[in-house]
Amino acid sequence: MPLTKALVLEKKGKLDLREIDVNEPFTADDVRIDVRSVGICGSDVHYYQHGSIGPFVVKEPMILGHECSGVVTEVGANVKHLRVGDRVCMEPGVPDPNSQETRMGMYNVCRKLRFWATPPADYAPNLQNDPAWKAGHGCLRPTVVHPASFTYKLPDNVSFDEGAMVEPLSVGMHAVTKAKIKPGDRAVVLGAGPIGMMTAVAALAGGCAKVIISDISAEKVKIAETLAPGKVIGVDVSVHDLKEAVDKATGGWGADVIFECSGVAKLGSEAPKLACPGGTLIFIGCPHNPVQLSVGEMQVRELHTHAIFRYAHVYPKAIALLESRSINLAPIITNHFEFDQAVEAFDFMVRAPATTIKAIIHVSH
Repeated sequence: MPLTKALVLEKKGKLDLREIDVNEPFTADDVRIDVRSVGICGSDVHYYQHGSIGPFVVKEPMILGHECSGVVTEVGANVKHLRVGDRVCMEPGVPDPNSQETRMGMYNVCRKLRFWATPPADYAPNLQNDPAWKAGHGCLRPTVVHPASFTYKLPDNVSFDEGAMVEPLSVGMHAVTKAKIKPGDRAVVLGAGPIGMMTAVAALAGGCAKVIISDISAEKVKIAETLAPGKVIGVDVSVHDLKEAVDKATGGWGADVIFECSGVAKLGSEAPKLACPGGTLIFIGCPHNPVQLSVGEMQVRELHTHAIFRYAHVYPKAIALLESRSINLAPIITNHFEFDQAVEAFDFMVRAPATTIKAIIHVSH
């Protein structure tokens, strides 16, 4: 097997930038890509700190990274829509095309889906027994092989850094699509991290007139407001009452849509209080503890709920939105590191200051 330099999670709490064997077959339906920009996701940091996320447990060395862009260097014989030299971004989750979930159009919840930097769960023996995938390797390495059908050409006016951000932007766009936002709706986003901010800009692009975004960090809500001045209203909940802010912004009616992006169980439990009658609750953040909801309170106002897991069918629209320049992701990308600084970058993100939102590792230039 060929050796490649990569950022390897050896086990919980131990990272190395080293050579590693990667068994990565190249088929007629694949493309080979030189990696340029990789975003550091909260899930990458979580694996580093805890060694697992739910049923996904790191059992052997695993390459991190799944928010990725690059340049095509080789094209499989069956690939028609991409050429060598194309600038691309890659959707990191590849489902089993024959699974029932995929055939229903919900390929993001396919139990046989392989996802960069995600070790196979026990319920996916097809992956655990696959030599090319049993470690769940990600993209923090110079070169990757990926199915062409999950590789998308970037417009000339979309940078490599923005191309890497298509992945977290797609989470927000999937949530907004599920929310069925209507022109003039008012939304609340709980949590001003990268996903919260991506959801806020996606909600505005989807038709929301205003988005109220809350966090315990004054610095983060200030950054969020720069995404769309006058349309994104930041609320520092360490100082201000969120319910009062929502009532003020909506004349006491409540918000049409609540996006829970923090993963804090208490905030999830309180989300219904912020919604208007007939409003919608969208759960995006992954809570560590069970979320208790007052079903009776939700029934008397006929609130709707949706749970979100990653995304499906939104990458082309996310890219089109970036090409249109109708959204601004510049304030979200706050820190940059070279590939040789990858371990340093993760240690920084473990203790990142409040002014840090998203860090990019530049694998090559």
